[in-house]
Amino acid sequence: MKLAIASLLFGSSAAFSPALSGNKFTSSTQLSARKPFITGNWKLNPQTKDEALELAGAIAASVNEESPEADVALFVPYVFIESVADKVGDWINIGAEGVCPEGGGAYTGAISAPMLKSVGVQWALAGHSERRVIYGETDDYINSQCVKLIEQGMSVMLCIGESLAEFEQDLAGSVCAVQLKKGLKGIAKEDLDKVAIAYEPVWAIGTGKVATPEIAQNVHATCRAIIADMYDEEAADGMRILYGGSVTPESVDDLMSQPDIDGALVGGASLDAEKFGRIINFKTL
Repeated sequence: MKLAIASLLFGSSAAFSPALSGNKFTSSTQLSARKPFITGNWKLNPQTKDEALELAGAIAASVNEESPEADVALFVPYVFIESVADKVGDWINIGAEGVCPEGGGAYTGAISAPMLKSVGVQWALAGHSERRVIYGETDDYINSQCVKLIEQGMSVMLCIGESLAEFEQDLAGSVCAVQLKKGLKGIAKEDLDKVAIAYEPVWAIGTGKVATPEIAQNVHATCRAIIADMYDEEAADGMRILYGGSVTPESVDDLMSQPDIDGALVGGASLDAEKFGRIINFKTL
């Protein structure tokens, strides 16, 4: 089978039920043809080009004809994009961890969408919680990133998710609704094939905590209902929604067996070729 290339504990499930007035969306996931999307986010790692190439090569070796029919991508630091892309060849798409929405000018240190496109990048992240929290990127700024990437004919993975305090106050659904509606503002239905959503509960990123498959499924179904409310059921059923939040080889099979979980955005485990290789080669139960 040839892989197509394209380069989600604790608490109550009530936390994932926003008020969607009049929305009667019911997922037809079992009938849809959403292809799984397994992705890794290297963040500020590794520290040298040689280490990056060694890791990339080991990950690429785990993707083969026996792997599940899924799209696979790695989001890597800008300085490694071209060399890592050359290393992995056609098995894995190499994306960027972010983008500046400006097209040029006096923006020291910024990387634009046209720059990324010129070196072969198709996918970029927008809205990751670390960018929101550490660098103060707002919903409006994140929306401008999404719009700019799509204008360039590129694709964006929009990251959304609630903090621990919001989770404990049963605000997860409301937070996801706001972030989805603001992040996708101005993006037409016909451009949604260039969008994937990554639900990342902030309380699970890098903590070792992971939402149970049932909780993750509930929030993914909620996100799909929000998209149906924004667009329509066809758009919602076609949207790939990934889970991110301490995904491990031990948790991936249960997560990927849920009907509304279409993939994973993996942080720490993507820095371990053996662990990430097992996640790429997930097994549905």
